[in-house]
Amino acid sequence: MDCFLSIVIPAYNEQKRIGRSLDAILTFLQDQTYRAEVIVVDDGSSDRTADSVAERIPRFNKAGHELRVLTNDPNRGKGYSVKRGLTEARGEIVLFTDADLSSPITEAPKLIDPISGESADVAFGSRALNRELIGVRQPIFRDFGGRVFNFFMKTITGLRYKDTQCGFKAFRREPALAVFKLQSIERFGFDPEVLYIAKKRGLRLLEVPVVWNDSEGSTVNYVSDSVKMFTDLLRIRLNDVAGRYDDDRPDAAMAARKSTTSAGS
Repeated sequence: MDCFLSIVIPAYNEQKRIGRSLDAILTFLQDQTYRAEVIVVDDGSSDRTADSVAERIPRFNKAGHELRVLTNDPNRGKGYSVKRGLTEARGEIVLFTDADLSSPITEAPKLIDPISGESADVAFGSRALNRELIGVRQPIFRDFGGRVFNFFMKTITGLRYKDTQCGFKAFRREPALAVFKLQSIERFGFDPEVLYIAKKRGLRLLEVPVVWNDSEGSTVNYVSDSVKMFTDLLRIRLNDVAGRYDDDRPDAAMAARKSTTSAGS
């Protein structure tokens, strides 16, 4: 089917929440004029996450949309799951969102519209641009940790964004394929790497304030994963120095953008 939007959801042991999230996404899609596909990437879950997704496939089909589930075996990480989902997506625009919908799916047009309107190639949600949009806030220690991480992210990578870790990002698929091909970080530190590569390749990035609510039940270990994410920031710089983000087609991003524009004219 012709597909305008692909929604990718990385999921690990999300049996209790994925059903409600998919129901909310379907309700949102039923109000849209375009066709969409939803791809849940089950990252080696030990519960019935995949079964909970499969149960809702008929509902999506009846509404004219598609729902698929891909399974990683074994667990590979959020970054790998997003990469796999985007690589197998068919939509013109690919949006990935956390399984808990911390940013409501109704916020999606804030990311989709700048891309479909040709003013951005990547649009990503931010909790820091307008903190008044935060409903349920994180515990103080997690909020402080996020601010510290952002300071080091800016210092080490040179990216000047206020929030790279919000799990709500959209990409124009064609140029993004080349970005994710170069992605090497498979777990929670993948976000700044993807944005770093996208910026290096000349894609237009837009940080957008979005509604966000903290959700209980996160699978993040805030001590060990924070250490790994800091190490990943250093890895991004080392990869760049080693030339691993270089491409022998320096105008590839611009060519893909022109191709997309021509196809839509």
